[in-house]
Amino acid sequence: MKKLIQVAALSGAVALALAACGDAPDDTTSTPGAGTTTEASSEPTGEAIDFKACIVSDAGGFDDRSFNQLSFEGAKAAADELGAQFAQVQSDSAADFPGNLQSLVSEGCNSIVSVGFALSADTVTSALENPDIHYILVDDAADNDFNGTKDAENIKPLLYDTAQAAFLAGYLSAGFSEAGKVGTFGGQPYPTVTIFMDGFKQGVEYYNKTKGTTVQVVGFEGGDKGSFTGGFEANDSAKEVAAGIIDQGVDVILPVGGPIYQSAMDAIADSGRDIALIGVDADFFVTDPSTQDLVLTSILKKMDVSTKEAVVASGSGNWDPEAYVGTLENGGVGLAPLHNFESKVDPALWAEVEQLQQDIIDGKVTVTSYLNQ
Repeated sequence: MKKLIQVAALSGAVALALAACGDAPDDTTSTPGAGTTTEASSEPTGEAIDFKACIVSDAGGFDDRSFNQLSFEGAKAAADELGAQFAQVQSDSAADFPGNLQSLVSEGCNSIVSVGFALSADTVTSALENPDIHYILVDDAADNDFNGTKDAENIKPLLYDTAQAAFLAGYLSAGFSEAGKVGTFGGQPYPTVTIFMDGFKQGVEYYNKTKGTTVQVVGFEGGDKGSFTGGFEANDSAKEVAAGIIDQGVDVILPVGGPIYQSAMDAIADSGRDIALIGVDADFFVTDPSTQDLVLTSILKKMDVSTKEAVVASGSGNWDPEAYVGTLENGGVGLAPLHNFESKVDPALWAEVEQLQQDIIDGKVTVTSYLNQ
């Protein structure tokens, strides 16, 4: 597959801090009601062109400090660079997806970013009905076959082999854990969720194999067998799932599913124990300062970068509908710095994680996922 962007291989630390992830979009431009499109308030920085870039969120909203926010920032940055118009619409539930997509079509959008696998089916339907619009689907292949057979030729899938970065986080967590138990749970057992959990588990297992240890992974057995909250909201159900894992004695926990990490933080606080948090998608230390005393590292999925590049390509006449897959090698995924945990992690362990990243890039260590099986 052609890669949309080629980011230089990371050196020194395992990954750079997420450079483009600032504060969440403000309420005036990013949190309209479902089905309501909103024009961006900031002025384009580039010379104005006759092009309109648009984006629709999933139910998590653009201020989720995770994949919706990152995708929003990438699309907005692209519109500013192009000097293009920009519109956004936020979904409150899956029922909003068809209407929200149609509202952007009616707005005259030239490219539409659909954020998240849950939007896949509705995005395919909209793309087939509007072949002149470029659709950019974040985190799903949209039933598009990697061998060239596509349901909709005007959809560009943006995919991320986050199992590779999660493998590093699993190895790090196993080496950091004093309890010999680490945990993970997800929102729902979609492949884009379990890919984190599976990579994390593989990393722990690799640590055990390398070190002759028996660190346990609580909350995930493989495939769709594990602990899931049933959704992607920070609520009592998510807190109960997190508490159930914490009660089994883990001292590192990986919640996968946007805002559900906030419920994990509440469960950690209730436990009264020192439990480290692993972030996903964005560098939580940067996007949510309330995590700074808890977050060991974050598994980065550079959706802001790839979304921006895809929108810029669409607006500049360089549209390429082939799937992009982010990896450690091209910088599409990575591991955030240790930040406040740098003094708590053995430098020798961190050096092993750095070397492990290079070994994965060089093909010396294989990480499996649904994207490479």
